[in-house]
Amino acid sequence: MQRASLLILAGLGLAGCSMAPAYAPPTTAAPAAFRDMGPWTPAAPAEARDATWWAVFRDPTLDGLERQLDSGSADLAAALARYDQARALSRQASSALLPSVGASASTERQRTPANGRFDTTTVAASAAYEVDLWGRVRNLVAAGKADAQASAADLAGVRLSLQAQLADAYFALRGADAQIAVLSSTVEAYRQALDLTNRRQAGGAASGLDTGRAQTQLAATQAQYEQAVANRALLEHAIAVLVGEPASTFSLASTSGLSNAPVTPVGAPSTLLQRRPDVAAAERRMAAANARIGVARAAWFPSVTLAAAGGYQSNGGELLTAANHVWALGPLAAALPLFDGGARKAEVARSRAVFDETAAGYRQTVLDAFREVEDQMVLANRLAAAQGRQDEAVDAAVRTTALATTRYREGAASYLDVVTAQTAELQARRDALDLRTRRLSASVDLIRAFGGGWSAG
Repeated sequence: MQRASLLILAGLGLAGCSMAPAYAPPTTAAPAAFRDMGPWTPAAPAEARDATWWAVFRDPTLDGLERQLDSGSADLAAALARYDQARALSRQASSALLPSVGASASTERQRTPANGRFDTTTVAASAAYEVDLWGRVRNLVAAGKADAQASAADLAGVRLSLQAQLADAYFALRGADAQIAVLSSTVEAYRQALDLTNRRQAGGAASGLDTGRAQTQLAATQAQYEQAVANRALLEHAIAVLVGEPASTFSLASTSGLSNAPVTPVGAPSTLLQRRPDVAAAERRMAAANARIGVARAAWFPSVTLAAAGGYQSNGGELLTAANHVWALGPLAAALPLFDGGARKAEVARSRAVFDETAAGYRQTVLDAFREVEDQMVLANRLAAAQGRQDEAVDAAVRTTALATTRYREGAASYLDVVTAQTAELQARRDALDLRTRRLSASVDLIRAFGGGWSAG
């Protein structure tokens, strides 16, 4: 009879009802196509997301820094530790699906007037199991697994964000290198122009006004050069922290070259929801919140626990003889609070409100994801067009400066014309470099907005 009761209760525990509402991943209306498609954001990526997305920039230094970040970043290590915590909590919740088993041993010496002195030795094992009739344990396990999956998505999101921050800082630093190179060559050109005006003044062909203008232009450009050097140092320090090195001992060799912005493939809007780590994390938190509604609703029903124990007890004789064997089945306990002042009802309401909050957060995350992709596609395409126009402006400014300088040497123009032309050329060159740097940053941000890069097909 006891064996039959045990089997019935175990069967109920395995096939018991679940109090959580039925859950399915929410459907979100995705646009049929992104609006601002252009030559720098073609559709149909070749393959799925590539963990080494930065390889599309074909920069060995960036590749080495990104790999160093993966092992040296303190922020990434903290995110990994949070993921390990979530996995441990999930395993802890899953342990409730199995019986808890314990063992004990004791020895005791007593003396009584009737029996004199005698020893009692006990060795026993016990087991207890909560019969999950209402799905409380199963919903706790489901919530724990969903939390762990959300934490895994969070980890992927942190890794992607840090990788993108590093790439942004790196390209900003290379942009600063290019600016420094332009300013350095410009300072040298302005120094030669100042020498020219000094010679012309000494020969009576120029006034002190021309010399003053040349000196002013040279000093102002030297000041811009110093600011660019300081900005580069700050960017180098930021990169050092990202890869886990002290800023005082970290350095990157300067280079005047600046990578070209790659063509970044963009898939259909519907695939965005499958690629973004933050979208995946928000959806998993919805699933966890849904399961916790079932945990709260199960509190309205009795919790049933079955226990059993067995072992050996000896009063001075041999401990492991058959006569010393003892066992117990039970108690079979059921507990149900009859009055709690509305605590269980409030907990169910709270659980539903948490689910509503996570559902609203999911919808907002999806909207933000589409907005970020549209933002970065606008930048990628419009900055590409702007760079073409700016390159034309640089060419025109170079021709104007050459013409003004020639006319000044021949005495057909004032030095003010030369200064005006040189200032416009320097600004045009710096604006062109700034656009190239912003295009690289926009490419990085577009890859981040779409959840990662693509491998070559």
